[in-house]
Amino acid sequence: MGENVEDYKLIFEKEGVYLHTNAKKSTQETSIPGFVRIVERAGVPALEWSPLEDEGRSAPAVLYTKKDGEGEEEDANFDPGYEPDWAVISNVKKDTNRVSVKDSGQWAFSLPLSELYSLRRSRFSLGRNFLVLTSKGGHPLPPLHFHRGGTRELLRALHRYITLDQSPVDGRLFLAYLRDPHDVSQPFEKLQFLDDGGSDIVTKFIQDPYVTTLGGFSKVTNFFKVALRAPETPVSRGAQDPSLPSQPDDEPGFELITCGVELGPRPDVTRGQPLDKWKDFLDPEGRVKNQEKIKELVFRGGITPSLRKEVWKFLLGFYPWNSTTKEREDILRVKTDEYFRMKMQWKSVSEEQEMRNSLLRGYRNLIERDVNRTDRHNTFFSGNDNPGLTLLHDVLMTYCMYNFDLGYVQGMSDLLSPILFVTQNEVESFWCLTGFMELVHQNFEESQEAMKKQLCQLSILLKALDPELCDFLDSQDSGSLCFCFRWLLIWFKREFSFEDILTLWEVLWTRLPCDNFHLLFACSILESQRGELIGSDHDFNTILKHINELTMKLDVQQMLRDAEAIYQQLVCCKDLPLKVQQVLGLYNPSSSEDNSPDSQTEDAQRLLGQSEAGAASSHVPTRP
Repeated sequence: MGENVEDYKLIFEKEGVYLHTNAKKSTQETSIPGFVRIVERAGVPALEWSPLEDEGRSAPAVLYTKKDGEGEEEDANFDPGYEPDWAVISNVKKDTNRVSVKDSGQWAFSLPLSELYSLRRSRFSLGRNFLVLTSKGGHPLPPLHFHRGGTRELLRALHRYITLDQSPVDGRLFLAYLRDPHDVSQPFEKLQFLDDGGSDIVTKFIQDPYVTTLGGFSKVTNFFKVALRAPETPVSRGAQDPSLPSQPDDEPGFELITCGVELGPRPDVTRGQPLDKWKDFLDPEGRVKNQEKIKELVFRGGITPSLRKEVWKFLLGFYPWNSTTKEREDILRVKTDEYFRMKMQWKSVSEEQEMRNSLLRGYRNLIERDVNRTDRHNTFFSGNDNPGLTLLHDVLMTYCMYNFDLGYVQGMSDLLSPILFVTQNEVESFWCLTGFMELVHQNFEESQEAMKKQLCQLSILLKALDPELCDFLDSQDSGSLCFCFRWLLIWFKREFSFEDILTLWEVLWTRLPCDNFHLLFACSILESQRGELIGSDHDFNTILKHINELTMKLDVQQMLRDAEAIYQQLVCCKDLPLKVQQVLGLYNPSSSEDNSPDSQTEDAQRLLGQSEAGAASSHVPTRP
């Protein structure tokens, strides 16, 4: 091997680890089989990979250098969730004391563990694990694909030398630190790595919804179907993988209710004109005289674009409805000072400080990635060096200071961009975002309990409305409604045009006629597709693909009409199942007898009946 045996010690070795070069020329290999090893050379641990042809020879001590032209075209089957770092990085500067990969014609590398900065683990669409390692110089090595498993064994061996700190904002990213030989903290079993033998897509789906759902449902495979299939018996529920999220005993999970009641006819509903007058609703001191009337008008028809900048600040809680003009001026001054104090907190962090703050560094990296791909078709965010992109970045970074426990989670840039577009103001967009996040922050929490609850509630509503459609979805292993996850996560942001989203969101912000109107809106979309789904040959995968391809093909006004008609139909049903009443906010089990299911439903029917003297479709019932 050309070196002193006493200076070389093999710690770990695994065959069947492929290095994917992403080369496109027919004369180049794109997938090279080889060995991954952990070795000690003169007591210094290193991670090495060498091709199969190098068996019996130790790997050369070189760092990976990207070949000219490599990474210009990404492998169509490679979907790590981002554009891979190694596909866009510039050439690594050669170390004159080391042999260049390009010069040697080999892809072998050796990376001292003291130089390992981070490790990202992910999974191919076919379930194979791969790892991307990054050195402290910021240079990712080509991904290592474990065709025969072995990632867990490798990581266990690495754990002898390094501590892996999982990023709180990206469950796949781990920062590496050299381990004190006497340090026994962080047992390996507590690290949440993917298993080699299984496809823990539920965990990936829950922990990384942005990549799994916003990245394109057409790439979801049968592994997803098997993992999300509801248990068929109590025995199967108890026998499931204990590492997967379990359903509490009092929660129905994805189980659908049985509904044999007659709902009655669904009424016709019409939409109104947008709110186009604002000053008429203000008293001489600037107070809003009738906020409920304004909310009803917004629910009925949205807001004229010229008024959105003002009205959104009330809908999102930046200004109290009963505030005077003078009070709002004071609020703006105080909130501006508060915003820039928080902004200075992250702006004043030095590079040296940030190197020791993995949490802030992780937030910044995610924000920079997402800003560069958020609504770039919109002129406010298009092009390079666009000031809109800077504002988007700065507001999101400042939100991390405002809510450091939650920080930044992928998808939040989608919520901010329409607000920033409308307000055209950094401070106002920030405080409007905080108001929006008050409504949806639970969607982004790591446990994802709120998302699971909403999918369950959506199942309850759909079963009551259209048992036949539910039966069909169940027959195709789609009863979990997992394909609606993206809708609920970011409030249909990817399903409609930018202008339609402005209208939809301001309607939903009124919280009329109930807090869960967004679930009724989802029901209206699903029912609009029943003719395409029922009787077709769609299976689980093609249902996902069909739903994903509805983007920009739906009429937002028609869906709003249908959603309100669904609400009126349900509320008018005297025998409405209890669980449906709970979803609609018609029944609170902790309330007194006056809040019994029958009395709550009768109250809602009475409210609906108040509009029958005029046009039945022009009144918006308030919540009981």
